[in-house]
Amino acid sequence: MLKNLDPLLNADVLHALRAMGHGDTLVLSDTNFPSESVARKTVLGKLLRIDATCPRAARAILSVMPLDSFVEHATYRMEVVGNPKDIQPVQKEVQAEIDKAEGKPWPMGSIERMAFYEHAKKAYCVITTAETRFYGCFIFTKGVIPPKE
Repeated sequence: MLKNLDPLLNADVLHALRAMGHGDTLVLSDTNFPSESVARKTVLGKLLRIDATCPRAARAILSVMPLDSFVEHATYRMEVVGNPKDIQPVQKEVQAEIDKAEGKPWPMGSIERMAFYEHAKKAYCVITTAETRFYGCFIFTKGVIPPKE
């Protein structure tokens, strides 16, 4: 254990988050996402785990990782098949964690399911969770930490 770090941030996840640069993306996925096969195609090339729900994992990640303020959407959710405007409870809960971490509303974009898979393959890494609810799949874009004045 380390002081002032969320205990869900294991060594592998911390290493990946630290190694990512501005504009790199990570996938946070539920248990139904093809995490292992997609993770093999990412920059990191291996699957990472946080054994918690997506909202709880998002809270841990966002406690150390800034979101990108130079893009239209720093976070995307997977769209519900056949109803892309529907926002599932797990997605609302992750949105609340994003807003809390950023201290203001920070709306997510959405990506169609098959397009989401293609975007995921280009990510820096995939972090799978213990989330069992459908559509608990997100892409986060890393931002920057400005210099201290």
